Amino acid sequence: MKHFRQLTLAIVATLAIAPSAFAQDITGPDTSGKRFAVVGGYALSEPTKNPSIDGTRTNVDGSGAATLSANYYITDNIAVEAWGAADKFGNRVRTPNGKIASVDTQPYALSGQYHFGTTQSIARPFVGLGYYEANTDGEKAEPSGALAGQRIGVGTAKGAMATAGVDVNITPTWFARADVRYMQDTTGQPDVTVDGAKVGKAELNPVSVGVGLGARF
Repeated sequence: MKHFRQLTLAIVATLAIAPSAFAQDITGPDTSGKRFAVVGGYALSEPTKNPSIDGTRTNVDGSGAATLSANYYITDNIAVEAWGAADKFGNRVRTPNGKIASVDTQPYALSGQYHFGTTQSIARPFVGLGYYEANTDGEKAEPSGALAGQRIGVGTAKGAMATAGVDVNITPTWFARADVRYMQDTTGQPDVTVDGAKVGKAELNPVSVGVGLGARF
């Protein structure tokens, strides 16, 4: 949680500074004519809601994972992005009496984006909206917890994802990226099952904050 808050504050500060740089029309390397971009990065994901399992309120920890994204720029300002976690986010499930289970999630998404500024702007803030799914696996009960010896299942989360970020151009090819993503389950909360019986809903609606390095070509 501490590292999540620190990275969140750093990205929020970057997003706050970026429009000022854009407003001052600071020019940088010209990226016109480059329609594809790939970004490798790292993100921390933290649930904004915690599910209730069999009547007991739980707390789901966040974690970090490597991420990858690919962008196609339809115009200099409008892009389509495919984004996803290259590894799984590991989540520990706790109650007031201690850890009861763990589960892995791996989100991926397709979004439309609008990038502000011009191809010669050093800082280019962007916003996006799209659809995501989060595959869930690795559900495991804690051997000494309340669900010990039982089989746990969690459904796939699906819904809308909103993105805000900024690209900082280093050269015509290379750029740094910072972004914040909010994933809202809008198609029905995934079921939580224990030994095949439904015992709750896994409404997590996570926020992820990330940084990365990208290349255009």
